[in-house]
Amino acid sequence: MFDIGLQEMLLIGVIALLVFGPSKLPELGRMLGRAMREFRRASDEFRSTVETNLHINDLDPVIHTDSVHAASQPAAPVPESAPLPSEIEAAQVGEPPVAVAEHSGEPYVARRGSRLFHRRECTWVPKIPEADRVYLKSVADAREQLYSTCPVCEPWEPA
Repeated sequence: MFDIGLQEMLLIGVIALLVFGPSKLPELGRMLGRAMREFRRASDEFRSTVETNLHINDLDPVIHTDSVHAASQPAAPVPESAPLPSEIEAAQVGEPPVAVAEHSGEPYVARRGSRLFHRRECTWVPKIPEADRVYLKSVADAREQLYSTCPVCEPWEPA
């Protein structure tokens, strides 16, 4: 990037050592690292905000079905008040019906375009818009898609 070689880096290090002293140099390095991390975090957040705003007006993709196959086998209409399979099983056993959650059963959630994934119970999950959520089945699946663990909830899988 700046075309700085090993000799130039060594010269800059010696000058920094002479100016700041050996006791202040590690503290200065930590401060520089924190500043770079905050800048990177802010730029990632800005980028995701811009990408989200650019994709707000995009249309959802249309799924085309085979019209010949669909016309040959008409689908039976499903009544709106039809009981769910879990309710039928509960009624047969004599238990009260189980409330079905609106979300998918995946235990981990990530934001599309982000680098972190969270447990479903994490305090950051409600802040992710439903349209931007990516549901994951396992930690290995999340790592395969190059997501990092959330520092707040630290997702893990029981052995």
